[in-house]
Formats: sequence, C-alpha cells, structure tokens
Amino acid sequence: MRKNIHPEYRLTVFLDTSCDYKMLTKSTAKSRETIKYEDGKEYPLVKLEISSKSHPFFTHEKGVFSKVSRVEKFRKKYNINNN
Repeated sequence: MRKNIHPEYRLTVFLDTSCDYKMLTKSTAKSRETIKYEDGKEYPLVKLEISSKSHPFFTHEKGVFSKVSRVEKFRKKYNINNN
C-alpha cells in the first residue's frame, strides 16, 4: 500500500446527543472535540443527533421525537426572536 494516503483509523467516541448514549469504536471520522471516556482515557468525540439507542425503528417506540422544528430549536438555543 502507498504510504500517507489513508486516513487515520483510531478509537473514537460517538455521542448520541438526544439520549446521552456514548459508544467507543474505531473510525476515520475527523473531530476537533475530545472527551474523557469511562476508562479514563481521552478520545476524539463525534456528536450524533440519532443512533440505534434513540431511533424509533430500533427502540420500537412511536412518537419519540418532539414536533419542534429544527428552526425553532435553533432559535431557542441562540435566543433568536421571530421578529
């Protein structure tokens, strides 16, 4: 194989922000954030909006998600009025 053409394959923590579920796995995903995992070591952090722990298909639940739009969530998060 040619050297220096493949992305770095390393342990990475994926965080499902909707249910605070963390998963440690190997990945080539790039991240600027890091997190201290349960084992005490620091790993790159990739945030997800949904994973198998929160998706209705895998949880077999209906109506899990609120009906608030992404725009409304953004406005609330950054305190932006509709005016």
